[in-house]
Amino acid sequence: MTFKDLEIIEPILKALSAEGYTHPTPIQEQSIPILLNRNDLLGCAQTGTGKTAAFAVPILQHLFLDHKSTSINQRKIRALIITPTRELAIQISDSFTAYGKFTGIKNTVIFGGVKQGQQTDALRRGVDVLVATPGRLLDLMNQGYISLKDVEYFVLDEADHMLDMGFIHDIKKIIAKLPTKRQSLFFSATMPADIVDLSRKILGNPQRVTVKPEQATAEKVEQAVYFVSKKSKPKLLVHLLETEAVESTLIFSRTKHGADKIVRFLEKADISAAAIHGNKSQGARQRALGEFKSGETSVLVATDIAARGIDIDELSLVINYDLPNIPETYVHRIGRTGRASASGIAISFCDAEERAFLRDIQKLIDQKIPVVTEHPFLVDGIDGTPIDEEKPKNARSQKSGNGGGRNNGWKNRKPAVKKQR
Repeated sequence: MTFKDLEIIEPILKALSAEGYTHPTPIQEQSIPILLNRNDLLGCAQTGTGKTAAFAVPILQHLFLDHKSTSINQRKIRALIITPTRELAIQISDSFTAYGKFTGIKNTVIFGGVKQGQQTDALRRGVDVLVATPGRLLDLMNQGYISLKDVEYFVLDEADHMLDMGFIHDIKKIIAKLPTKRQSLFFSATMPADIVDLSRKILGNPQRVTVKPEQATAEKVEQAVYFVSKKSKPKLLVHLLETEAVESTLIFSRTKHGADKIVRFLEKADISAAAIHGNKSQGARQRALGEFKSGETSVLVATDIAARGIDIDELSLVINYDLPNIPETYVHRIGRTGRASASGIAISFCDAEERAFLRDIQKLIDQKIPVVTEHPFLVDGIDGTPIDEEKPKNARSQKSGNGGGRNNGWKNRKPAVKKQR
């Protein structure tokens, strides 16, 4: 199936072609027809499945066809997209700009952590689509800069992380200001009871689309796990970065403090790295992200929430320095590589305390992650032992799946980019 088969209009088809999009992903193929028919949608999909285009393309098409005669001076906020982080808000806004470049539809993005002047100036000039984080949106609404009375299309993205970040009360305040008659879209990676309850308050009688984790992960992402002690993780990380020839590596840390600690260790090893998390200023976060995208920095260390909105077309490698205790988060993380139709590599460090997390992850994705049994920081007792299975006597000399083979291959590759002195 192609985008043309989905009855997308020519101006948007032209923009999608310019972006290199030819065939829709599963979430796009399932969602776009529902949204073009103006139905509400409850979508369950992981990062990396292409869900931004799944909702942006139909919204742009509706706005283009319904408001052709609207003059520049008559622009009103007709589509509102709420998302939890600044990085993701910026990324969604960029996507609307790319997909709508031949439609004349104008969007802007607002978020906290920066002065509001440029944002309020853009609002005064008029916009059709507003992408926002909840706090800054409510602030500018209270100041009288924003009215939601003309909103026809409403998207709540990354709902589970929105609740994790404590935005539930802000979301309810925003929803109360929206017109009753609207098309509503609700996207979440997981559907626990509180998310389902919130969706009932937002949506009427929605159609449902689910892209399963194994579909999102796909076999295109090559996975491997390293059993290592907690104290040896920094040394193993440096070893891999110095022996693996990759252009860009995204490392996930469980905590903000941990992310900074990893960067300091890498800097001591002369490996160019930067951290991105909620304690960093907006300017520092955007600078780090920009340098990573441009290739100036080869390694980016991030927490899960801060990583939302990181969209690198050819991200070479994802490293789970800390395994997540929520299995779905693992799928989110490795979805950062192997985007859309690309292939990717994701490796994970697993210490003794994280074995239970690994079991849960493998149960969710319904596959065993290959174990690398030959590396300098093996730990006796868990070095290469398959989960819940007895360790073979010659475990140190065995390879497990393609993981062991990959480790041999790394020895012959060029090192990661070194920091300029």
